[in-house]
Order: sequence, then structure tokens, then C-alpha cells
Amino acid sequence: MEKTRHGGLRVLFADDEAHLRDLMRMELPRLGHEVSVFPDGLAALRALEKGAYDVALLDLRMPGMTGIEVLSEIRRLSPETQVVILTGQATVDTAVQALRLGAFDYLTKPCKWAELEVILARVAERRDLANKAVALETRLKAVEGATTLIGQTPAMQSVRRLIDTIAPTDAGVMILGETGTGKELIARGLHEKSRRAAAAFVPVNCGALPENLVESELFGHRKGAFTGADSHRKGLFEVANGGTLFLDEVGELDKSVQVKLLRFLEAGEIRRVGENEPFRVDVRVLCATNRDLRAMVDADQFRKDLYFRLQTFEIHLPPLRDRRQDIPALAEHMLSRFAHHRRPGVSAALSAEAIEVLLAHDWPGNIRELANAIERASILSGGGPILAEHLPSGTPLRRETGSAPMYSNAAALSGPHFAIPDGSPTLRDIEMKYIQVILEKHNGNKPAASKELGISLKTLYNKINQLQQS
Repeated sequence: MEKTRHGGLRVLFADDEAHLRDLMRMELPRLGHEVSVFPDGLAALRALEKGAYDVALLDLRMPGMTGIEVLSEIRRLSPETQVVILTGQATVDTAVQALRLGAFDYLTKPCKWAELEVILARVAERRDLANKAVALETRLKAVEGATTLIGQTPAMQSVRRLIDTIAPTDAGVMILGETGTGKELIARGLHEKSRRAAAAFVPVNCGALPENLVESELFGHRKGAFTGADSHRKGLFEVANGGTLFLDEVGELDKSVQVKLLRFLEAGEIRRVGENEPFRVDVRVLCATNRDLRAMVDADQFRKDLYFRLQTFEIHLPPLRDRRQDIPALAEHMLSRFAHHRRPGVSAALSAEAIEVLLAHDWPGNIRELANAIERASILSGGGPILAEHLPSGTPLRRETGSAPMYSNAAALSGPHFAIPDGSPTLRDIEMKYIQVILEKHNGNKPAASKELGISLKTLYNKINQLQQS
């Protein structure tokens, strides 16, 4: 059988006419569909109990069970399977009865092949829309942090270049970084710049999946596969068919599930829990972890063959403490988003003192921690400027007395082009001296200087005014 192309369906065909079964067996794969053919309704139902199908094409009159009776059973066993009735003895009554029972459509034999193609295309469209709805619900539950890639540091520019290079391919990508650095954001960027952008993006936190249901969540199950499996269920691989599946914290997967993941990556096939026959899905898999997979391989906690299969490309996300210049832009973006959600059209601003406090913190929780701090501050400010007092207290972020240093380590300001002024300089003295150095470095180009300083152009002008008045 030819490999199912994007949009291909799993088709069940039941008809007592052998030449029609042969025709379907030969022609449907040419359209990119997988097909299983059966001579009667009972055999078709037995197959449906063992596996999942997107659509069932049923003859109305067959030995043992009629197409209407089979339709009724399919609605009970597998509600997600669409049913198309085919008959050479069409009547208004049977058409109405089939549609009332939930048939997707009704065709009279001999039907034109083009008509069947149109119906199958509509089934595929409905399936994809259903998958997108599930994917959207999954995504809305999982999405957090910024929705765009913010940052001009060399590390982030390198990440952007990698995304632009890798995204158009179907290559696997491993995204590495500490918790809260925005790994899902990178995966979403890869998806949105790929040929799969119009299809589903399905993020999965592997560490949050119930241990006894991981396999079922990812690959689905058939009815009766285990206690509580009251109906057939699609796994997230099927939901992502045609699109992208993002496995966050992939290092948390049990080795038994790793085997099935490796099988998919090598053959493009999955098998639902409780089924014997595998089937193909068209999914790009992106992974992320904050763990050392190489060490896990050495400790026999992660499969070596899967590790190398996932390592086609790597994207390393730096922690926020290593890209401090991006903090003001990230904070302003988050503040704008939070303010707009509460009062559309209303903007907010960060004071210079608040920016200094933000720059002083090491952000062990990375972007996620920054987002929480900004959201809290935006509420406390009541829509006005964010001041240092609005930021969390009782942490290194803000002390009740004194001013926070611009950087957690004064050595961060030292270097071949800048030296802390002699004597006992105030924070303002150090800040103004540093601004002067950066302005001279860029020959007075204020936009370039503000970018390197990690502050807005407006803030830079305010600082320059203060400098001129001193």
C-alpha cells in the first residue's frame, strides 16, 4: 500500500460485490487513502472493534446485516467514524433514515468516482477541523508567556536564524534549556514557519501525563482496551495528523513509550492501545527537555537509539540571566499584553527604577517568573506606570530599603571599554557613565545604543536629559 499522504483517510469499505471491493482496494490508495475491504457488515464491525477508521463506506443491502444496521452499530462503537451509505436501490425513506441515524452522506450506485472523491475530501476536512479544535483546546491550556520571540542578544539572533533554516523542513528538533526559558514558544515558531502552519500544533507536557495513561494519551486506544476505556479514543498523534506534535520534557517518558515513539519516527506508524494493526499518520515531532539526555542514556534511563534519532538539530535557549539586555523589551511586551487584556487600548509603562530592579534579578524561573512578576505589577499599578514598589518584595528583586543595583554583579559592568568610576560612586554615577560609553561606542546612534542597553528609546532620551542637567 502506498504511504498515506497528508489528508489521507483510513477507509473501511463493506460490499458483497467482489468487483467493487477490488476497485476500492486498488483505487483508494492512489488517492492517498488506506482501505480495508469486507464482504459483509458483520466482518466490517469486527474490524472496527479492533481498529479505528475515519470513514466507513457501506452497501445498503448485504448478507447478515443491512447497511442501516451497521451504521447504527458504528455510531455506538465509534462516533468519530463518518459513514457514507452506497446503494443501487435508493429510496427517499432509506436516505432519510440513514441521515437521521447520523450518516455523513448517501450515494446511489453506480456513483461517479468524482462524487466519491468530493465526499472523501469533505470527510477529511471535517476530521482536520475536529483535530484542530482538540489541538486548540490543548494549546490554550498549555500556552503561557510571551507569544512572540523577543530579544536582540547574539544568542537570540542565532536562535532566529536556526528557526528560519530548519522550519521549512520536516526535520526533528530538540530544544534545550532551563525550565521557563520559552521552549514551547520556539516549537510554535518552527511550526508557524513550516508547510504545516495551517494544520494543528499540539503541545504535550510529557511530565504532566498520568503515568498509567501516557500511552493512551499519545497513541489512543480502542474500546475495551483497559478498564474505563468505554469507547474508541484518538491519541494526540492522530489529533496532530498533518501538523506538529511538541513533546515537552520528553525525558520524562517511560522507556516502554520511548519504543513506540522510536517506531513512529522510523516508520511513520502508530498503534492504538489494544489494537494489533499499526496505521500511518503524518506528524512532525519536536521535542524539548531541561534534562541531560546524554547522561540519562549513560544511566540507561533513556534509549540510546531514540536519543540519536531526536538529535537531528538542537536549539539551545539561554537562561534569562545570560540575556539581560532583553529583559526590558520582554517586560514591556508582557506589560502591554496584560494591560490590553484588562483594558483594551490602554497602554502601560515601566519606570526607569523598575527596569533597574528587573535587571538586578537573576530570574531563576526565567521568562515564566518574569511574566508572573509583570502581571502582578500591572495589577498593583492600577494602569499607571510600573514602579519599583509594584514588583515583588521579600526577594532579591526589591529590597524595602536602598536601591537595587542595575546588575547583580558589578563586574558585569567592567570591561575593556568601561570602568566603574573611582571613589564611592552612586548607582546614578555608574549608570550615567555606562550610558556615555555605549553612546560613544555607537557614535551617538541612539536607537543602536538603546538596543544594546536593553532599554526603550524613550527611556534613553530621559536618561540623556538627566545627564545633561547634571
